[in-house]
Amino acid sequence: MTADRTLIILGAGIMQGPSIALAREMGLETVVVDGDPQAIRASWADRFEHIDLKDKEGIEALARSLQKEGRLGGIMTAGTDFSATVAWVAQRLGLPGIPYEAALNASDKERMRLSFRAAGIPTPQFVVLQDLPGRDFSLPFAYPAVVKPVDNMGGRGCRRINSREDMEAAVPDAIRFSRSGRVIVEEFLDGPEFSVDALVCQGEITICGLADRHIFFPPYFIEMGHTMPAALDSNSADILLEAFKDGVRALGLAGKDSFGAAKGDLKLTSRGPRIGEIAARLSGGYMSGWTYPYASGVELTRGAILAALGQVPQNLKPLRAWTSAERAFISIPGTIRSLHGLEEAGSLPHVKDVFLRVQSGGRVTFPENNVAKCGNVITAAAIRETAVNAADSAVRTIRIRLEVPNAETDAFLGLSSGACRGESCFPPDAFSLTPVLAALATALPESVLPAASAASSGQRGPSLIPFPAFVESDLRDYQGRTVTESLMAVQELSGFPLAFDANSGGPFLGRGFWAALIRGGYQGALYYVDRYFPAEFQ
Repeated sequence: MTADRTLIILGAGIMQGPSIALAREMGLETVVVDGDPQAIRASWADRFEHIDLKDKEGIEALARSLQKEGRLGGIMTAGTDFSATVAWVAQRLGLPGIPYEAALNASDKERMRLSFRAAGIPTPQFVVLQDLPGRDFSLPFAYPAVVKPVDNMGGRGCRRINSREDMEAAVPDAIRFSRSGRVIVEEFLDGPEFSVDALVCQGEITICGLADRHIFFPPYFIEMGHTMPAALDSNSADILLEAFKDGVRALGLAGKDSFGAAKGDLKLTSRGPRIGEIAARLSGGYMSGWTYPYASGVELTRGAILAALGQVPQNLKPLRAWTSAERAFISIPGTIRSLHGLEEAGSLPHVKDVFLRVQSGGRVTFPENNVAKCGNVITAAAIRETAVNAADSAVRTIRIRLEVPNAETDAFLGLSSGACRGESCFPPDAFSLTPVLAALATALPESVLPAASAASSGQRGPSLIPFPAFVESDLRDYQGRTVTESLMAVQELSGFPLAFDANSGGPFLGRGFWAALIRGGYQGALYYVDRYFPAEFQ
């Protein structure tokens, strides 16, 4: 390698894959650092170093050794919490980057809010709490509010609160996810959410993508996908992006000698644009490395690599105006027995990638943050509706069958004591029934389960007691499946025809089966069948 052609990249996960691959394509030697020796993209690096990304002194020592050899050109990250480590090393070694204090402003939400306030940028009222005995849970502003760690990402420990009781439960949970033991409680902001990426070089802020964020499952803020570009009129987009640029400057990320990136989450509220947060790095969540390149034809990551080397990226103007849609797929609680439909989803028209974050035998939970999802699908097409429909179809094609018996799944479905039910329950039901449908469901005959000798007498599966009002409704589950689609998934994976036969003599799938479908979608109904029908029936 020639002098100054080595790049340190913090992180060897999926989100850092584009940085590693593109750096090598550009002829750079990649030295990749991660605290996980089994990180999934470690093998892509020219050299892998197992160092905790919080250990800025240890990474500095590695960087100094490379610099003494005349090889080191820069250091960067994408989609991690550790832009402050990058800035520390860059500043200490005189490498291209941003000031360390600016990186701290973008890594600590208290410092961020204070920076915005000092610059006159509209920002929600807030208080910061620590893990101290006798802390005061009173707020100087009205509910609802949001509790979040000051120094974490991915929605970990972040939730909406509507009362003091909610707050007393949420604060200790958020503290668990805070490296500094501090949480911020701030006014809740209404309105749709957006994400933006930018490169920041020598005082210039170049916007590289504005996307719609699709947030679900209160009181948590689970991003079930994003769509690039955002479906916004140009005036609203300009207002949002000017607020973002003001925030980047307020944090100190846009100095005349700075080279780096910035990622923002914003809301367009009834009171105007508001900044959720700004990080001093490229985004995670498949935006900078996948959906923006698919939609625009521009490799934003390549520009970030050049910035890390102290070069001003050129040719960042979009080459096309496509749409790219990313959607997540999730699971109810339990242990995975088998995964289905992955290859089929990947082969659907317009599907570019399918990312799987779980495996057979692994435990799954209903997500309370953005790292607990099971996987993601990414599509791209010239027409927005085509890309969105393709992504929605692909996630519905992927199905997860759970092992039986399982105490967590039993509790979730109400098959054991301690189940949470009703509108205030989290996780929510897969299908939210109207009062009329709920009353009809309660009136259904209960299931008639097979006797121990039923299989040997030639019985081949149960008859399904009809629930036409539910089946013919327009209700959809967590992933947008209709009731009919959900029943078809159960039928395909269980092998049962799921038809009604009044003369069958039993067994019957009745109220318990329908309750499991309502609560847990196709997964709940399939688990119910697996739980109560012996293998001989399947």
